[in-house]
Amino acid sequence: MININNLSISFNGDKLFDNVSFTIGDKDRIGLVGKNGAGKSTLLKILCGKSEYESGSIIMSKTQTIGYLPQEMIPSCSTTVLQEAMKAFEEIKNFSDRINQINHELSKREDYQSKEYENLIIEQNELNEKLLMLDSKTAEPQTEKVLLGLGFKREDFNRNMTEFSSGWQMRVELAKILLRKPNLILLDEPTNHLDIESITWLENFLIRYYGAVVIVSHDRCFLDNITKRTIEITAGKIYDYKTNYSAYVELHRQRIESQNSQMINQQRQIAEVEKFIERFRYKATKARQVQSKIKMLDKMERISIDDIDTNSIHFQFPKAPHSGKIVVDIKGLSKNYEQKKVLDNIDLLIEKGKKVAFIGRNGEGKSTLSKIVVGEIKDYLGQCTLGANVKIGYFAQNQAALLDGEKTVFETIDDIAKGEVRTKIRSILGGFLFDEQDIEKKVKVLSGGEKMRLALAKLMLSEVNLLILDEPTNHLDLDSKDILKNAILRYDGTCILVSHDRDFLQGLTDILYEFKDHRIKEYHCDIFDFLEMKQISQLEEMNLQATKKENKLPKTESENKKLFEQNKEKERELRKKKNSLQRIEKEIENLEKEIGDMEEKISVSLQNDAFYTEYQIKKDKLYRLMSEWETLAMEIEK
Repeated sequence: MININNLSISFNGDKLFDNVSFTIGDKDRIGLVGKNGAGKSTLLKILCGKSEYESGSIIMSKTQTIGYLPQEMIPSCSTTVLQEAMKAFEEIKNFSDRINQINHELSKREDYQSKEYENLIIEQNELNEKLLMLDSKTAEPQTEKVLLGLGFKREDFNRNMTEFSSGWQMRVELAKILLRKPNLILLDEPTNHLDIESITWLENFLIRYYGAVVIVSHDRCFLDNITKRTIEITAGKIYDYKTNYSAYVELHRQRIESQNSQMINQQRQIAEVEKFIERFRYKATKARQVQSKIKMLDKMERISIDDIDTNSIHFQFPKAPHSGKIVVDIKGLSKNYEQKKVLDNIDLLIEKGKKVAFIGRNGEGKSTLSKIVVGEIKDYLGQCTLGANVKIGYFAQNQAALLDGEKTVFETIDDIAKGEVRTKIRSILGGFLFDEQDIEKKVKVLSGGEKMRLALAKLMLSEVNLLILDEPTNHLDLDSKDILKNAILRYDGTCILVSHDRDFLQGLTDILYEFKDHRIKEYHCDIFDFLEMKQISQLEEMNLQATKKENKLPKTESENKKLFEQNKEKERELRKKKNSLQRIEKEIENLEKEIGDMEEKISVSLQNDAFYTEYQIKKDKLYRLMSEWETLAMEIEK
């Protein structure tokens, strides 16, 4: 458990945190939310020791380990992917050295009842648990499993890290954190560099993770699936909700309504008191009552409504010009990058007015096909034909980088504005959160999010009937993503979306095209129906492979009988394991409740030595049970 007490820090003269206090439990799943600039990323940096705070305290165990993934970083290494990920296990030597040091110290001590001796025993137990979890004997299989889950292929393992983009290198950094198995994982926008399959894998990993997890994310679905607690940072204060993000949104709305109602009632009460004071201020017979009312007003804590972030982009795409019924017609298209095949004999037909999504793992050709349709890539085999009168508006993944950094925000829009629109440039930019000062800034000094908003504003001014948007939600907050989604829904032209944001895609597209193994497959369903089908098909494929193995050789009658008995024995064993799993889950649930109750007492006041000893015994038992649970769960899954 980590205790954060009365934490304060200022930024540019304003209080970012003002006497903030909360705890992080051993198995908490916390989503950090708040408007941009509220201090979410700063709080993560403070927790992992990368930023200082002005006052307050952070109390944690000596053996507390923390893994932190920032939004952006530039990894610099020249090892292979597998070698770099395997560095996660270098910590094992440090743990072993410290255990040997503790053993040596314990052998020389005889103060068995002292607090120092007890603390050494506790530290020794915690380090032994860590070593047990890291398990160096299975380091390579564990590493391969995590890398595969995060989207790497086996042939990537021996490629040099320098061959990969910064996004893929960030995945390796994430893999190292997961493999180190710290007590607390801090993730700042972890889905920015992941595709849908990798995000789903990471969700399942974090849901089952033994330690605590704190997440900052603009992916509503990711937050809802993982977190059970939401901490909102606003105006230097925090509000702690024991719910996931969607439930928090409703509770937040209720809180603001309650504050508004309380403030109105208080203002009415203040007005009545002030009226009384003014009426009887100069009457000697009422002097005592007047003074009493004045003191009451001075002592009254004024209710105010929390600062709400109402800033979000608002716009809609202009009406699409007329186009032919067939918008994009692709036949037998293939594309290679040197020796690497990306697309192989693709056929695709997109009709007018359709909204389609390109989905699949990164590197499977989604952006490549988008660039071929736009005309950026011309060296390919096969045909890609645009329909009559098709005018394309393209938003690339690196759209922000394509803006001219030497131009001002105003000039960037003024260059493409025509006719009457030129008189409305300031209003349009205001809709994308650029104020009077911002519009005179040069593009090169804008943040990543500001550049993305400017690129969207530029796109909005183009009269097009085919929108191609490649990861348009990166750097957009949750409210702005909803507004962009509604704008696309109202758009009367054709739209191709490349996105890994499941919540954004839900209900937005008519057709999904999955890119896999150089080919594409068409699905007429919603993104969540697709993901459910994928899970079922993977299970069926696993079952089919198992059946093929069993049925490979013809069996005699005695072999069939023997196989029947073996299957019955397997079923009995499986039932036993499932019963054991349920029993362990119940024990874990009870232990977590007992530990939670004890942590509540610890957070309120100091306890005696016996209490802390019992607390540590329960935690050790919980670690053992979690290890048993994980082993059983893997056996049952196998």
